[in-house]
Amino acid sequence: MSEREAIDTLVIGSGPGGYEAAVRAARLGMKTVVVERGPLGGVCTNVGCIPSKALIAEAHRYQAHRQWNPQAAGEVYAEAQAFKQAVVTKQSGGVQFLLRNAGVAVVEGEASLLDEHTVAVKQEGGAEKILSFRHAILATGSRPIELKALPFGGRVLSSTEALSLPEIPASLIIVGGGYIGVELGQMFAKFGVAVTLLEAGPQILPGFEADLTAPVVRKLASDGIRVVTAAQALGAEQHPEGLTLRYAKDGGTHHLEAQYAIVTVGRRPNSDGDLGVDRVGLQTTDRGLIVTDAQCRTSKPHILAIGDLTSGPALAHKASYEAKVAAEVIAGNAAAVDYKAIPLVVFSDPELASVGLTESECKAQGRAIVVGKSVFSINGRALALRENDGFVKVIADAASGLLLGGQIVGAEASTLVSELALAMEMGATVEDMAMTIHPHPTLGEVVMEAAAQAARSVRAR
Repeated sequence: MSEREAIDTLVIGSGPGGYEAAVRAARLGMKTVVVERGPLGGVCTNVGCIPSKALIAEAHRYQAHRQWNPQAAGEVYAEAQAFKQAVVTKQSGGVQFLLRNAGVAVVEGEASLLDEHTVAVKQEGGAEKILSFRHAILATGSRPIELKALPFGGRVLSSTEALSLPEIPASLIIVGGGYIGVELGQMFAKFGVAVTLLEAGPQILPGFEADLTAPVVRKLASDGIRVVTAAQALGAEQHPEGLTLRYAKDGGTHHLEAQYAIVTVGRRPNSDGDLGVDRVGLQTTDRGLIVTDAQCRTSKPHILAIGDLTSGPALAHKASYEAKVAAEVIAGNAAAVDYKAIPLVVFSDPELASVGLTESECKAQGRAIVVGKSVFSINGRALALRENDGFVKVIADAASGLLLGGQIVGAEASTLVSELALAMEMGATVEDMAMTIHPHPTLGEVVMEAAAQAARSVRAR
């Protein structure tokens, strides 16, 4: 017999969007339940953002100190895996604490929408729990895209399996030169793995301007990573010691040998399967994304969707932001999404970050702009850190000086971009940024100098 319970708000998924939505909904006075089929924290905490950044940080440390470290790469890698798992366990426990502290109930199992106000949760052992809800927030995230030519299995891995390889391999092929492929490729290369990166397009990190990616391309080469662009993977033959991957380039077929291939060609929304999106009549795109409005509402206004299920970049911080909006909306408060200041970050070496409009986007729109640029190579803190490659670029309206966007490639770009995002959110001008006192010596001064250059251009007009 199924157990039945009535609640105010159902949240399906406990990733950065799901747990944030549930905590806020509960604190707004709603009886809230989270349904999660896997570990709390979702993909980001368990097999995505957190474990990858832990391994990337450990790889940086090993590369920086290996001339003084007598340990072999394999030993350090094993320690890095243990460290990564400890971080994941702590973060997942933190999600559990937040939910419990907010009074959110957690139901473990697979959620399936039966109708517009009812969900069945299939639990371990065959039990089933039925929940009747007034509102629902779908936050089921996404999964790695599988190529027909390279199905996952054996020595063909997704990013999930790649992050948990028990031993450091001698060689790897990364199929896909986006942010996941570049991050994983550099991480493994720093542990001494021979890495080849295949990208179907004309350049790696598509979507970023060439001047921004140039320092990353140089570092890939210095890390010993072979980059092959305009290369289409055709298939692979696996054998006991590795695999042979076939790819097409320049009208011919070529072969690569490696122990493993990691496919990183994007992610697919978890809107299919038995979730019941079609059953309740939610509108979706041809890519399986759930269509939402500015309040995160689906075609059924009491059912909202956030994060990787919806259009836009698949970013944990986008999901968390939408979660806050969604919870406020179902509580009856005025709220709507505004993505003008959402940062994009690649944890490459050096790091990449962008927020707002790029220079080429402004020119395509016919905007009159000024551009300010400052390089890390003249910054005292960057020189002291031996991290002097890269630059900060800010783009502002030529007449008003209002900040329209900015891009960073260099040390701690992932942190520095928050200043640009805040400036955009607050409607700051480049003069405001240039006149803000920055501590010395810090990397933040590179942002200040770029803004000062742009401000001079505004004044000179």
